[in-house]
Amino acid sequence: MSRSRFVATIIIVTALIGGGLLWWNFLARRSIPPPPDGNSQIASAVVEGLEIPWEFAFLPDGAILLTERPGRVRYIDSSGALRADPLPGVEGVAAVGEGGMLGLALHPGFDYNRWIYLYHTYRVGGGLANRVVRYTLGNNLTLSGYTIIIDGIPGGNVHNGGRIKFGPDGLLYIGTGDSGIDTLAQDLNSLAGKILRLNDDGSIPSSNPFPNSAVYSYGHRNVQGLAWDSFGQLWATEHGSNNFDELNLIEAANNYGWPVVRGETTAPGMTGPKLHSGNDTWAPSGLTFFQGSLYFTGLRGQSIFEYNLQTGGLTRYLNGIFGRLRDIVNGPDGYLYVITNNLDGRGIPLAGDDHLIRINPARLTETA
Repeated sequence: MSRSRFVATIIIVTALIGGGLLWWNFLARRSIPPPPDGNSQIASAVVEGLEIPWEFAFLPDGAILLTERPGRVRYIDSSGALRADPLPGVEGVAAVGEGGMLGLALHPGFDYNRWIYLYHTYRVGGGLANRVVRYTLGNNLTLSGYTIIIDGIPGGNVHNGGRIKFGPDGLLYIGTGDSGIDTLAQDLNSLAGKILRLNDDGSIPSSNPFPNSAVYSYGHRNVQGLAWDSFGQLWATEHGSNNFDELNLIEAANNYGWPVVRGETTAPGMTGPKLHSGNDTWAPSGLTFFQGSLYFTGLRGQSIFEYNLQTGGLTRYLNGIFGRLRDIVNGPDGYLYVITNNLDGRGIPLAGDDHLIRINPARLTETA
């Protein structure tokens, strides 16, 4: 056999093997979530036909607001019907790479002020940045009263962070990414690679650990999930570089080590993760606390993960069944809800993707 034919054969065989692995990883275990049929199903599709949904929240009446990365806010009524048109009034979103319309949070006083907060990417000069803005949700489902809460968070094609949550202290917590420049995570003068904490109007709380700074913790690569346990402790999920994804217990002023430490490595003055993926890749995203455990979704990991706070054990559910999972939320009905991200360019979508899926937690162990 000539050298050229040998090289061509190697290329073909490699492509076939790679294609086979891709098929196994993305399609062999995949299924389309069925429509709801009572309350006993393990999982059912509440909504289909979403486009890269990123974060969602339940309104007091059981309806849902949901962001889509291309730059939209969607409304799902309490019966599960998706309003055909996005909510009008959203402006300035740059849907580039991993950026776009990302986080969404309701103000703790939403019942009386109707305030919603959005985290999105925007263009500035010749580059990208991220900001958090506030709108008032009208009774006619329009958004008005545009107010910038914080801007100038470094952005890029990757590592934009984007998760926002109000904590039990009534303050707004914001997870950011290093924007692809890892040294920014260690720079306390930069908002990149941080968890930020602000008052609801964007001012800096007097109790923040660094004077006149929004920074609450630093040394993060790409924060994707935020949640508080029953003791009021803040936890965060974070993407590692190909592996060593992290679940961190967050404390004010702590340095979580990126890019200096990963996994079990340590360095003076730096805090290691409570849990990491080792050489596996979870690409963890949304995070919630439910019945004594932290539950988080995996994008590359295509699973729901449960970290039991009492035992320290990790259990993996629905592995590969519904593809890439972006966010997880406790529903007012006692169920867990997740959204898929199979249209984000890194998955292989099936019919109806992307989906909002209702999960019966009483039967979740059947999928471990």
